Amino acid sequence: MSFILPELPYAYDALEPYMDTQTMEIHHDKHHAAYTTNLNTALEKYPDFLEKSIEEILSNLNVVPEEIRTAVRNNGGGFYHHNLWWTELAPRASGEPVGTLADAIKKDFGGFSAFKEQLSAAAMGRFGSGWAWLSKRSDKTLIIHSTPNQDSPLSQGLFPLLGIDVWEHAYYLKYQNRRKDFVDAFWNVVNWDEIEKRFTQEIPVQ
Repeated sequence: MSFILPELPYAYDALEPYMDTQTMEIHHDKHHAAYTTNLNTALEKYPDFLEKSIEEILSNLNVVPEEIRTAVRNNGGGFYHHNLWWTELAPRASGEPVGTLADAIKKDFGGFSAFKEQLSAAAMGRFGSGWAWLSKRSDKTLIIHSTPNQDSPLSQGLFPLLGIDVWEHAYYLKYQNRRKDFVDAFWNVVNWDEIEKRFTQEIPVQ
């Protein structure tokens, strides 16, 4: 077995005008595809890891052989994070969360507006490439944080619910250096139904 690049759950142009067609094509077909290929290549010498889930691998990087650990952290993170990225976005998105996720956001951050401001600030404050995250702790409380490059919340014992990709390849063709414009646009295409599902599911046993 090997890790497989998932298909986009919608057309390349489905998120226009917030995310442009050309960026979607390059982001998925080139960047995500490269992470997938490079992850499989890194694990070729250790095929036992191909029997594990990517969540299990990233949650236990210390057991990955040292000679491939960096490649697995970078490319495994890129593979997993982008698997999440495509599903957390949707055309005709619902605007704000409802249900148990909305209740948790209100409890942990004071409300949706405060949460949105804090996650946007985490995205803007990440120097260089990386991600801003809404993640769930093992006690089901929420945390906003950011990670450099493709380092994963899973490697910190956290379960990512919603991420903002602030690698330049996610936005540069449309927004150039205007990361704030991209982050503002991001909120128009968040698939809150999917984030609710991730919030209510049990954290995978590591």
